[in-house]
Amino acid sequence: MRASRLLSLLLLLQTRGRMTAAELSEELEVSIRTVYRDVEALSSAGVPVYADRGPAGGYRLLDGYRTRLNGLTAEEASSMFLAALPGPAAELGLGEVAAAAELKLLAALPPGPRSHATRMRERFHLDVPGWYRSAEEAPFLGEVAGAVWEQRPVRMTYRRWGPQDVERLVHPYGLVLKGGSWYMVASPGEEAPRTYKVARIVAAEVLDGCFERPEGFDLADFWARYTVDFRERMYTAHALIRLAPGLEGLLRYTVGEDPADAALAGAGPPDERGWRVLRLPVESIRHARWLLLRLGTDVEVLEPPELRAAMAETAAALAALYGPPPADGPALPEG
Repeated sequence: MRASRLLSLLLLLQTRGRMTAAELSEELEVSIRTVYRDVEALSSAGVPVYADRGPAGGYRLLDGYRTRLNGLTAEEASSMFLAALPGPAAELGLGEVAAAAELKLLAALPPGPRSHATRMRERFHLDVPGWYRSAEEAPFLGEVAGAVWEQRPVRMTYRRWGPQDVERLVHPYGLVLKGGSWYMVASPGEEAPRTYKVARIVAAEVLDGCFERPEGFDLADFWARYTVDFRERMYTAHALIRLAPGLEGLLRYTVGEDPADAALAGAGPPDERGWRVLRLPVESIRHARWLLLRLGTDVEVLEPPELRAAMAETAAALAALYGPPPADGPALPEG
């Protein structure tokens, strides 16, 4: 355990440069006193760790000192190959680079971890898009990726849900792959960052010059907050429903895991038939009707009245469509 922590401390200093004892303590999730002991242990082992005094001080490695990649465990090496996504890497124009890096990493590993990593690559495969859908085509993904990397502005034509496309001049901060779709996080001018689906970019021009990224901008943190806000904006209403017993899994599959889990968490006790009353988050009356009809007679809408009326209207229309033909109507073909 301590050997792994010492290696982590060494790599933190190597990749980030000068760090204070408090910063190392937070990163390694240990006390500051433990950081002091670990730094002393590295120094005793011959690692050139130096302490800079003063308010802007901290620990740093001797300039030019680099450790070689020889401390990977078999599990750590395997996880790197499991995390590799050749499809997205190729979409970003990095397919050959990723393949070359994989070969170099394999060659650098000792025989034990190398064998473990090879088996991992042979026996596990990551397929990002969900079932019954393929990854969306994003013709301008390469241009956007290059602009993100080089911090260059992009002038684009973007297809919104509305009737007309819009022109935007944006500063792209990062790209996120979610469910087989690429999203660009970018700021239009001086405004706060927004999210754009790369597949909806119908024209793009990478401009000359560079923009300044906001200091401290964290792409992963932005995306986490965006997804929470997106769910809150999406599910603006609720439907009170009765659900038949044993349908929890089908409810999750039909309406989505987040709204289903929220409804099931607050569900009332089952009645004598095993049915439970749930308060289900929904996007709209129309969308809720479309989803809940897929559950057939295993769900009953209690509220709101307009959704219950819409369900009844659709059920009546289905009964008329599939009911027996009228006596004076045309005969159905045999067979």
